[in-house]
Amino acid sequence: MDEMEQSAEETENKDTELLDEQMQRIREQEEEIESLRDEVENVKDTQLRKAAEMENMRKRLERERVQTFEHARRSAVESFLPVNDDLIRTLKAMEEADAEPSYLDGIKMVANKFEDVLQKYGVERIDEDGVPFNVDLHDAMLRQKSEDDSIESGTVLQVLENGYRIGDRTIRHAKVIVSE
Repeated sequence: MDEMEQSAEETENKDTELLDEQMQRIREQEEEIESLRDEVENVKDTQLRKAAEMENMRKRLERERVQTFEHARRSAVESFLPVNDDLIRTLKAMEEADAEPSYLDGIKMVANKFEDVLQKYGVERIDEDGVPFNVDLHDAMLRQKSEDDSIESGTVLQVLENGYRIGDRTIRHAKVIVSE
């Protein structure tokens, strides 16, 4: 029986060693699986950050493109405003001087076309008098007492030079005389 006990003990030791080896392999594999899970999570996190960064860059570039376009449009319109002002002054002078009707009609046609182009690009003229002075729309060139006492102080009495705006943005302030 000694031999059998010894053989059983050896078998049990071998089984224990095998079990220990398998348990060790399982622990190593679990550690490797955990390590790989961590690595996958890091890669996912990095990819999400990169995707968010790309989306933010795309939005920023789109915003900059729109701003550049708006700036170019404003600059181009601003360059033509003095021409439009001269055209309007010429038209008024010709009407006051009783110019030949055919010349007057021609100038009116050009002025109307110019006005149509400005409207097409969303340009609004700032030319109202009798409205409250607004620093966002007007430049006060002169303050003077009103001939009419019913007009409140800070009211636009006369527009000396038209102002213009595109949407909410003033591209040139109207030069005005304001009541005291």
